[in-house]
Amino acid sequence: MFEFAFTVVAITLGGGGAPADGVGRPDVPSKVDASARPASPAAPASPSAPASPDTPNRAFIMEVVPAGLVAEDQTPTGRFTTAAEVKPILNTTRGSWIAVRDYDGKDYVYVTHLWSWRCGLAAMAIGVNNAPLRDWPLPPCHETHAAPNAILDEDPQPFLTFERGSVQSVRVQLVYDELSMDTAGFTRGDVLIP
Repeated sequence: MFEFAFTVVAITLGGGGAPADGVGRPDVPSKVDASARPASPAAPASPSAPASPDTPNRAFIMEVVPAGLVAEDQTPTGRFTTAAEVKPILNTTRGSWIAVRDYDGKDYVYVTHLWSWRCGLAAMAIGVNNAPLRDWPLPPCHETHAAPNAILDEDPQPFLTFERGSVQSVRVQLVYDELSMDTAGFTRGDVLIP
């Protein structure tokens, strides 16, 4: 609880754990209109509004945003199932979105933290090293359970495996269920866990 209070104070004072890659400023909202996807996969991606000179270029990759997304109702549920409830948490815990672990002769890239708040997300894409972003379908939100964001045994595993020592950077793009977007980049050293 004490660490949480310090985190809130740090963010309020302009600190925070945002990666130093020039993207992912939580104070600059961005929206996506999923119905306005480019007709061709080769078409360049762009945010829904041009960036002002003091706003970093977020470079959203629209080709990986699933077609047909519709903004969901943002009435708070108290169960953390809307972007209105989840986005402040994910902005505060940005440095924990993913983790890399060298284990059993492989590199594991975990997205457990993001999946734990997935009920407020509409889509997620990930790119490792210089590979293009690819859509990573989220498990369903378990609305009938006491903890709808829980990861159940029958859900897919929240990790990918790679050759040992090969994961040097990871890029994540999120679409919240009210259709705003966020992106962040991480280096191995910043997210490596024992």
